[in-house]
Amino acid sequence: MPDPAPLIAVNSVVSPAPATLETAALDALHAFIERHPRLFVLTGAGISTDSGIPGYRDDNGAWKRSPPITLQEFLGSESWRRRYWARSMIGWPTVGLAQPNGAHRALAQLDAAQRVGALVTQNVDGLHQRAGSRDVIELHGSIGHVHCLDCGAQYTRASIQPELVARNPAVAGALAEPAADGDAHLDFDGANAFDIPACAACGGMLKPSVVFFGENVPRERVAAASAALDAADAVLVVGSSLMVYSGYRFCAWAQQRGKPVAAINLGKTRADPLLALKVAAPCAATLEALVARLAA
Repeated sequence: MPDPAPLIAVNSVVSPAPATLETAALDALHAFIERHPRLFVLTGAGISTDSGIPGYRDDNGAWKRSPPITLQEFLGSESWRRRYWARSMIGWPTVGLAQPNGAHRALAQLDAAQRVGALVTQNVDGLHQRAGSRDVIELHGSIGHVHCLDCGAQYTRASIQPELVARNPAVAGALAEPAADGDAHLDFDGANAFDIPACAACGGMLKPSVVFFGENVPRERVAAASAALDAADAVLVVGSSLMVYSGYRFCAWAQQRGKPVAAINLGKTRADPLLALKVAAPCAATLEALVARLAA
């Protein structure tokens, strides 16, 4: 095929209409992948929206609604904890029943073809693993698990849901629009009654096994991702605005280490000035087309 190098210009942005996806944008992305066969893939909320899980931000990187709960609020206030668990009870089924979409499956295929050196996700939905990706580094943990802050006992989030519903039947029937990561836009005042289950082993406080806003990503996860970045040829960002530093830092580190960064994302990202290539197109359609071309 002709040398596609002219399409891989620094800070190039290809914003295709769906009908032209397989022309300039796909050529550019295909060339990037072929030139950098061992990818560090970083994914965000935008990869899971086709699975019915809402994202946090709009195309400009701004919050769609009020920001999610912080660690300080969760730990410091019974009222905030009641509000969190009430909203979680309503929003959990959206994540618990979600299935991987074409973007997750395409990345699993790239992984199977040994084109992915590491897959690091900012998502907590577990859809990459369900799609077949191996050795996923979950920067922000897993919403599918809950642990006790006192004794460390572990529970599945699915096992907590029936107890939440049984203890709070008046709230369980509420209707609310789903929000990101198992939240819901439920207008619930934490001053109202809501019975939160305690740890069955010790009676301690239960917390979802995710990194809340205001909480640090565990150092061992950051170290593992940093080592994977060292071993990679380039970074591919999929479906992330990178507005949160925990994800953005890998793009900054990649630039410092001389590794190019490409992104597939609708809307602006914090790393736009650092990108060698940006494809402003839907994640699933783009990755599915890429995998089909690589297979051909």
